[in-house]
Amino acid sequence: MRDFNRVIRYLAYTLELLVLFMLQETPGLLPHIYGVRPVLLLPAVAAIALFEEELPAMAFGIVGGLFCDFGLACPLGFHGAVLAALCFFVSIQSRAFLQVNLVTAILTGVWTIAVVVGAQWLFLYYFSYSMPAYAFTHHYVPKYFYTLLFMPLLYLLNRGLSQAVRAQDHS
Repeated sequence: MRDFNRVIRYLAYTLELLVLFMLQETPGLLPHIYGVRPVLLLPAVAAIALFEEELPAMAFGIVGGLFCDFGLACPLGFHGAVLAALCFFVSIQSRAFLQVNLVTAILTGVWTIAVVVGAQWLFLYYFSYSMPAYAFTHHYVPKYFYTLLFMPLLYLLNRGLSQAVRAQDHS
């Protein structure tokens, strides 16, 4: 029964990532704020990593990262590699050091999303284009804060999903 519930949970996470990818890529669905749209997959994989063991968290980081690569027209594997490492680290951190709650989820979102957006700016913009400071303050910082707004919602969604499926394990 435990393996069946794990499969159900992993399918639900996969469906969540697919739906969030479709939502973030649908033109006009999410409003542009300061000319940017949020990247919903970043807080989603960070929230999933808070509740999963290291290897599944890393796998969902890779899946979410590949979706980001497709949607943001980035080199294939860039976000997959960054999010795999981050999700692996978040999972270890949440199991060893953190009591997972809304506050720690938001704090985790603050630094993980900052690392990903900072890596986007550094590797995908800074080394290739001019005026990196302007791009950082007018595009990447608004994207960071807009994406961070979704962390509490996605944490609560994944906490409910994790608790519902794990409750079936114990009954």
